[in-house]
Amino acid sequence: MSQYNLETIKLPKMTGNMLSLFANLIETKFGKMLLLNTLLENGGIPKLRTNSASETPAFYPLQEADTNSSAANQSLEFPLAENKTPYAASLNYADKYRKTETSPETVAEQVWRNIKSSEQGEQALRIFIAVKKDDLFSQAEAATKRIKQGIPLSLLDGVPVAIKDELDMLPYPTTVGTSFYGKQPALEDSTVAARLRAAGALLVGKTNMHEIGIAPNGMNAHYGVVRNPYDSNHDTGGSSSGSAAAVAAGIVPIAIGADGGGSIRIPAALCGVVGLKATFGRISEFGAAPLCWSVAHVGPIAASVADTALAYSIIAGPDPKDPNTSVQPAVSLNGWNIPHLEGLRLGVYPAWNEHADPEVVLAFKEMLAALVKRGGNVVEIEIPELDEMRIAHSVTILAEMATVMRAEKAHRKEMAESVRLSLVLGEEMAAGDYVQAQRIRARALTHFEKIYQQVDVVLSPATAKAAPQIPVSNSNQAWSDLSTDIELMRYVFPGNLTGLPAISFPVGYTTQGLPVGMQAMGNHWQENLLLRVAFNAEQVLERQAPAHFYPTLLD
Repeated sequence: MSQYNLETIKLPKMTGNMLSLFANLIETKFGKMLLLNTLLENGGIPKLRTNSASETPAFYPLQEADTNSSAANQSLEFPLAENKTPYAASLNYADKYRKTETSPETVAEQVWRNIKSSEQGEQALRIFIAVKKDDLFSQAEAATKRIKQGIPLSLLDGVPVAIKDELDMLPYPTTVGTSFYGKQPALEDSTVAARLRAAGALLVGKTNMHEIGIAPNGMNAHYGVVRNPYDSNHDTGGSSSGSAAAVAAGIVPIAIGADGGGSIRIPAALCGVVGLKATFGRISEFGAAPLCWSVAHVGPIAASVADTALAYSIIAGPDPKDPNTSVQPAVSLNGWNIPHLEGLRLGVYPAWNEHADPEVVLAFKEMLAALVKRGGNVVEIEIPELDEMRIAHSVTILAEMATVMRAEKAHRKEMAESVRLSLVLGEEMAAGDYVQAQRIRARALTHFEKIYQQVDVVLSPATAKAAPQIPVSNSNQAWSDLSTDIELMRYVFPGNLTGLPAISFPVGYTTQGLPVGMQAMGNHWQENLLLRVAFNAEQVLERQAPAHFYPTLLD
C-alpha cells in the first residue's frame, strides 16, 4: 500500500524591498552559497537525486493512439439548450445573429466598451495587454456581411474570443507578458489563432498573463496584476490570468490559455469558469512561445461546457507544423453532453482530495454526491509517489524555462524579482536532475496506466484553496508566495507531467462568494469523457455572476 506523501509547505511570503533584496542576493555567487541549498531542499531536489528510479526516461509524454479505438465516432452536435449560467454562450450569439436581433458589429462595439469599463477605477481588472479597435471592427464588419448573406463560417462566426499573449496572432506582437519581447508584430497566426479565425471568431486581442508564465498567479509587474471579477481584492490565478478573467467578467464567452503547470485550470477554477487542458499533442503548439516543451499545452477557457467543447473541436487535431500532434486519434466529442453518468467510474483518492481548505473540500464532496446521483460510481484509488511527481514536474518546467530564457540574460534585470528567483532555481538543475525527473515521468505514466484500468476519470479539487487575496497594494508590484503557489498547483501537476487530459469546472462558492473548482483527469485522448463529467456538474450548480460583470450580448 502506498502512502500519501504530499505535504503542506510553509515558505516566507515576500514583497517590495524584501523581495528585491532577496532576488538580487541570490543572483550573486555569495547569495547562492548562502541560500540556494535551503531553496533546493524545500523544493525536494535532494529527494529526487536519491530516488531509485531506473526507468528509461520519457522526455515527452506522447501516447500513440490505439488504432482500434472508437474515438473517431464523433458527435459535433451543439443543440441550442436552456442556458443555466449568467453567461451568453456562442450559440446564443449565433441565434441572435440569425434572427437579426443583433450583429457582430454591435457586439464588437459592446466588447470595446466593456474592456474600457473594466479598466476604470483604482482596481482596474487589467485583463488585456493589447486590443486594436480597428482590427476588431474590421473583423466584425466582415462577419456581419457573411451572416447577412447566410454563409456563416461556423457557429463561432462573429463570436468574440480572446487570446493569451503567449500565442502569435496577427496583427499583434507577442510579449509573453514581458517588457522586452514583442517589439515587432507576429509574422503569422499561431495554428490555434488561425483555426479560430477560419471559423469566423472575432479575435478581440491579447490577454494579460504572468510574466513568461512561470507562476500560477495573476501578477504582472509590467501590465498590472489581473484582478478577479468576483472580488477585485483577490487573485485570478495564472498564468492564463487575463483569459480566465475575460471570460468570467462576461466580455467574451471563450478565451485561449496555455498550461505548463495548471495555467489554464487554476485561473479557470479561481474565476468560476471552465478550463480544458487536452492530452499532450492534441492541440498544436505552433506559434506558442516555446517556454516548456515537454509539459506545455494550449487550450480553451470558456463560461460553459458547451463552449469549451465547441472551441476544443475547432482548435484540436493534427497539424503538420507541430509533429507532436501526429500521433493522435480523430478528435471526438462522442457523448460529451449525455445528461447522466451511468456506467462511468469516478476515481477518488481521499487523502489527496481532503488536503485542501475546508470550504474547498466541502464543495468537492457536495458535487461528488451530486455526480453519484446522476449515475457515477465512486471507486477509491491510490496514486503512488505524488510528491515525486511534483518534484519531477518542477524540475522539468523550471529547467526548460531557464534554458529558454538563457538567451535573454541581457534582459534579466527587466523582469520581475519573483520571475528572476524562479529562473535562478531552474538554472541550478543539473543534467542528472533533469534525466532523473524524466525517469519519474516514465514511472508516473505506468502508475496512471494501472489506475485507468480501474476507473474512467480521476476527480479532485482543482485547487487546494479559493482565490487568495492579492498581497500588494500597487498593481505593478511583484510578489513571491511559493507556499500559496504549491497549494494552487496541488492537483494539476500530474496532468502536465504525464500529458493526461484534465478539465477544471465550477462546483460551488465559498462563504465569501469566491468560486471553487473541481478537476476531472482522464486517460489519454478521452477529452469527451471529461466534458461529459463537467456537463453533468453544470446541470446541478446554480452559477453566480461576478461582482464585476460586463455582459457583451445584451437582451
